[in-house]
Amino acid sequence: MRTYDNPVIGGFHPDPSVCRVGEDYYLVCSSFEYFPGVPLFHSRDLVHWRQLGNVLDRPGQLNLPDDTPASAGIYAPTLRHHDGRFYLITTEVSGKGNFIVTADRPEGPWSDPVLVDVPGIDPDLAWDEDGNCWCAVAGVKVARIDPTTGKVLEGPLPIWSGTGLQHPEAPHLYRVGDWWYLLLAEGGTAHGHSVSIARARSPRGPYEPAPANPILSHRSTDLPIQSTGHADLVSAPDGTWWMVLLGTRPRGWFPGFHVLGRETFLTPVEWVDGWPRVGPVQEQHPAPEAWHPFELPPVRDDFDAPTLAFSWISPRSRPEDSWSLTRRPGWLTLDATSGPVFLGRRQQHFDCRASARIDPGSGRAGLSVRMDEAHHYDIEVAGGAASVVARIGPVRQCIASRPVPSGPVTLAVDIVATSADTRAPDTLTFSVEGPEGAVELAELDGRYLSTQVAGGFTGRVVGMYVTEGEAAFDWFDYQPR
Repeated sequence: MRTYDNPVIGGFHPDPSVCRVGEDYYLVCSSFEYFPGVPLFHSRDLVHWRQLGNVLDRPGQLNLPDDTPASAGIYAPTLRHHDGRFYLITTEVSGKGNFIVTADRPEGPWSDPVLVDVPGIDPDLAWDEDGNCWCAVAGVKVARIDPTTGKVLEGPLPIWSGTGLQHPEAPHLYRVGDWWYLLLAEGGTAHGHSVSIARARSPRGPYEPAPANPILSHRSTDLPIQSTGHADLVSAPDGTWWMVLLGTRPRGWFPGFHVLGRETFLTPVEWVDGWPRVGPVQEQHPAPEAWHPFELPPVRDDFDAPTLAFSWISPRSRPEDSWSLTRRPGWLTLDATSGPVFLGRRQQHFDCRASARIDPGSGRAGLSVRMDEAHHYDIEVAGGAASVVARIGPVRQCIASRPVPSGPVTLAVDIVATSADTRAPDTLTFSVEGPEGAVELAELDGRYLSTQVAGGFTGRVVGMYVTEGEAAFDWFDYQPR
């Protein structure tokens, strides 16, 4: 029997929302303080996913203030397809609130935002048989809206706030047969996370809860996947049903540390007596009937393409004058004239190696593993030396330093998961290529770059940065082990 591995999209890809158009599936995730926002993926089998782009890919759609804190920004998008058009609704908690963007094709271009006058986070869109558009938000309330103008036509109406656990959120409305189903998350997005469901004959209610609520939760278990919740349902062409959801994979000694953030998982769904039934989310499941693997783009970037790859993200913004692929052809140039610049990609594997060849010039540049601006480990080159610097909360300390020759130099970080009975979830070893080969500078405990220490809703991002002057990067390589 063919099986698939969970997570289906590893690393910091939380709050998944999925829709199907014919035999094609499309999925989006939260992006929080990073630009571009809302990564969008395509699949033919729900298992193999390839990024098509980012929905919010220009400042006119997403312009986060410079003081946007970590884990603010863009929350919990919902992706839907209706009457030949794609709709995405999400919340910018740092400013504009809820808004809708639309596109004829998932690759875009996506429209400018249309503000929706419904307060709350985690907005959802659904259409009834009369063509009315309903928007549900955490809480849980529902409003009938005009999706072209964002105007509220009815409501918001309180409907069902769950079984009594904290933070009823992530509502999704579905019409299945003669019933409207309201799926939501409860218990908070940590260890108490769960999925519950209710149904009604109308989007307005009244809703009756499922007798087996919560229909999914891993709380108080020793399962390797934890914090399961914030789910979305989708039906396959063969009539089977599936759930995408977020979860974490904590490691190390109590209380367990998850470093990759909340990831996207997939699990099968059965309908029994008019209710969806979901078993525990396993690391391996029997695969969907469709099986369409495809070749993923290389994890090495030689910066020969005319544009940046979709996977590169930056905190809050990426001004056009802060980077260039043409200033030095075949190299990525980062310019800190207007402030520090960081381009990173999500760490998606427990064991991996990231490296880059850097020409720092007269600047200060390097390789960083980042949780947020107060929690990151860096290896940088400046003033003829390579140094490893650790930032943990208010403390910033140079751990090790070594002279390097002028000109391009290769920096690397090896991330290795530790055994289950070890206190740290992993170790990070930083090295520099010298005349005698690779030289290890420092080995650091990974727990300080975890959600349990840093807090927040994101995960590790590894990439390149410049804090002074200008520097060029010949290539960046990310390799799972």
